[in-house]
Amino acid sequence: MHTLKYNQARFLLSVAKMDQLPPDEGAEVAFCGRSNSGKSSALNAITQQNHLARTSKTPGRTQLLNFFTVGDPDHRLVDLPGYGFAKVSAAVKLHWEQLLEAYFQERQSLKGLILLMDIRHPLMDSDRRMIDWTLSLGFPIRILLTKADKLKRGAASQVCWNVQKALASLEDQVSVQLFSSVSHQGLEESRKVLDAWLGSASD
Repeated sequence: MHTLKYNQARFLLSVAKMDQLPPDEGAEVAFCGRSNSGKSSALNAITQQNHLARTSKTPGRTQLLNFFTVGDPDHRLVDLPGYGFAKVSAAVKLHWEQLLEAYFQERQSLKGLILLMDIRHPLMDSDRRMIDWTLSLGFPIRILLTKADKLKRGAASQVCWNVQKALASLEDQVSVQLFSSVSHQGLEESRKVLDAWLGSASD
């Protein structure tokens, strides 16, 4: 048994349509969250790379499904478009929704969802809709409460407990942790979840 080498992650391709997806083989984990939830920063921190996923202060920067390999093509991380207040046209927003829906419903190699929430604004309506929808399709969810360094330790722990309590009825399918791409809090914890979902123990 060994862990995947996340520092060997490499960009594979960007996808705008289902017929552009890489072969549906191996295992992959998707990263999703509201616009500006710290998704790209989390991906970069987990992979120990500064520029693997592009970061931007402009909501809605990620407008494609971006695939990254972890060591080999059979282990992948997928950066999904942000949702929420992204300043994009209705047509683009509809295209995102249709693409994500098809991807989640048809992708056999998808093993779970890393859902990122800014610890200062957790469990907003759009987050809850994403949770309900993802669980209805049978995928487990790991919630990363990002930017935990923005709060004092006690306050951050209280938010984490509050979110866990709010989702207590879903604890078999949803787990919650603190995360900071700045202080690296929660890095190893999140990598262990990815190891389990990506099946590195069977390599």
